[in-house]
Amino acid sequence: MSTKHLQFGRYRFPLSAESSRPLVMGILNVTPDSFSDGGQFHCLDLALSHAEQMIADGVDIIDIGGESSRPGAAPLPLDEELRRVMPLIYALRDCGKPLSVDTYKPEVMREAIAAGVDMINDINGFRAEGALRAVNESECALCIMHMQHNPVTMQLHPEYADVVADVTRFLGERVAAFEAVGVERERLCIDPGFGFGKTVDHNLMLLKDLRHISGEIGLPILAGLSRKSTIGAITGKPVEQRMAGSIAAALSAVAHGAFIVRVHDVAETVDALKVWQAVETLKKDNT
Repeated sequence: MSTKHLQFGRYRFPLSAESSRPLVMGILNVTPDSFSDGGQFHCLDLALSHAEQMIADGVDIIDIGGESSRPGAAPLPLDEELRRVMPLIYALRDCGKPLSVDTYKPEVMREAIAAGVDMINDINGFRAEGALRAVNESECALCIMHMQHNPVTMQLHPEYADVVADVTRFLGERVAAFEAVGVERERLCIDPGFGFGKTVDHNLMLLKDLRHISGEIGLPILAGLSRKSTIGAITGKPVEQRMAGSIAAALSAVAHGAFIVRVHDVAETVDALKVWQAVETLKKDNT
């Protein structure tokens, strides 16, 4: 890894092999229509209670999303997204954990940064007009994700000449765009975009080669596989029964080089990673 730490606004996470550990990003959707937990935490009180539970469960980062990006989802009006996410940001900004906002709209990025968020997580790779300008002079972390097409069309016919090479090339080009406007690499991480314009085979190839992608670009990887259709395709389980498969995917992602895993099931993932890391630490101590 070419950077020594990841800067999350007010927070800093080391990336050296000796001091780093996998981070768990907990998903906090305030949407009525997300594929996994739509409507479950739609009101502010329920969302705050869920955030408090994630903190008690050991979450490292809380990722707030106001717009569903499930396959086929229609775009959400700007005013409605702001109405959903801003009260939650204000309520949680002093919770002691970094806050991330999952948005591709520059206007939401600016409002969230002004309110004190620590990360902007953009499924569109900051390609919208004005997105780079909205974030480049802030201090928050920025997650650059790959998505083929858009949520309405991305899963219709995903095609790549070489999915690992194509995704790596796209992410490298987006990182270069940030560097060209003076954004420090310590603020950047990358996400191959599991399920965003990919088949099951595409997702598995990307998962297998996460360390290669991270090494090629020299930045930490965020991996989000929790409860996605690939887990369902492999296990044959409906979305509400995909916890075990999601934990296995998170462990596999970390074992293949991911630094952050974005999950619904925080407590279970934290425990699984503690066991995994205990074994890894013992292996290192014995070498």
